[in-house]
Amino acid sequence: MPAPLQTTRRSLLVLSAALSSLALTAPVALAAPIPTPAPTPTTSATATTTPSPSASSSVTPTATPPANMSSVGGTRLAMAGTQVNLTAGVPVLPKDVTARSWIVSDAESGAVLAAHNAHWRLPPASTLKMLFADTVLPKFPKTTEHKVVAADLAGMGAGSSLVGIKEGESYTVHDLWLGVFLRSGNDAVHVLSHMNGGVAKTVSDMNAHAQDLQALDTRVVTPDGYDEPGQVSSAYDLTLFARSGLQKKDFREYCSTVSAKFPGETTKKKGKSVRGTFDIQNTNRLLSGDSDVSVYPGIAGVKNGNTTNAGATFTGVAERNGKVLLVTVMNPEKDEHNEVYKEAAKILDWGFQADGKVQPVGELVAPKNVPQASAQPGATATGEAGGDTAAKPSASSAASASEEDAGSGGVGIALAIVGGLLVLLAGGVFLVNRRWPLPDLVRRRPRP
Repeated sequence: MPAPLQTTRRSLLVLSAALSSLALTAPVALAAPIPTPAPTPTTSATATTTPSPSASSSVTPTATPPANMSSVGGTRLAMAGTQVNLTAGVPVLPKDVTARSWIVSDAESGAVLAAHNAHWRLPPASTLKMLFADTVLPKFPKTTEHKVVAADLAGMGAGSSLVGIKEGESYTVHDLWLGVFLRSGNDAVHVLSHMNGGVAKTVSDMNAHAQDLQALDTRVVTPDGYDEPGQVSSAYDLTLFARSGLQKKDFREYCSTVSAKFPGETTKKKGKSVRGTFDIQNTNRLLSGDSDVSVYPGIAGVKNGNTTNAGATFTGVAERNGKVLLVTVMNPEKDEHNEVYKEAAKILDWGFQADGKVQPVGELVAPKNVPQASAQPGATATGEAGGDTAAKPSASSAASASEEDAGSGGVGIALAIVGGLLVLLAGGVFLVNRRWPLPDLVRRRPRP
């Protein structure tokens, strides 16, 4: 095709995407009220109402899904119940999925393949740490060291998950983020929050960033996801957090790391100060595996959580045959060991089987304010810790990077993921026809 025709065709595609984005991402406050849908085989309705996405101080999760929820991403996603276009050739959804809310989407295009109560505002547990990381991670280079003081560890909720940070010891930012992602350490979250100016400021930053991402179901009360009245998010919003975070090289590294060495306490041996280490392993069972859960093929993160109010929550990203899917599952009603991972795996399996056959029911919207980026395929994305921009690494260079980092396992996976994931165009339009492949390194890495 002659160059002028290629340019014209690309311009038309981008213009079309822009118009679609504007139609689907209009602020909820400006949208016309959505009528209560009549019950259908794929949509159930109740009379329950929920606060608007812009509500702030009195957000409380509902006991049943509201009949009408936020319409961000499309009107189908505002409806209660399962939303999917089961036309000829589309595989049937797994019948034994019991999660109160779930969503599966194409990470590259943002197309929502299917969803169930996607905008139901529920307690998020530690999956909220994805928003924490996406907000705070770019502010500190990973080599920055911080000596922990008592105030850094104050105010954590009773029974918090901890990585084992000790007052008086120094940790690098790299250490702290490994503690956040692998052990879901609330102590690591609080130390990083104090480095960021305090818990209150970090909560404010997270709420502001959620608004920028158009994650309007979310209200942050604690940066670590610990149960607090009024702290809510949704499967849709958690997916937005993951999608945004995965554009950052360091985020990809941490969320895909399977195991690592973490600094221990300093002791005296033969008159010398010696600091040992101890092993930590990622609690994402689709990444690390367990007695009743296999490592999911192509998995590369993202984050899991579990609290009394939230139950089990999980957001994951996986690749198969060049297609990358995101899944979020919130609070399965089936009370079995590792149920959230089992249901997430079933939904991912369906998504890969339905790829190219099912018509989307909505989309993952672009952030309100996106950075200027090149529209050329293969362009790199900014947003790494310390503000650096990395070029797209090859699988071989990623393997070398993994070997050099002897303190952690699985780091090379994330380093090998394309640096230009989901490159954004100015004005909030995702680049048309981009590829977001995970390299072969993901599929051939040793399994635990």
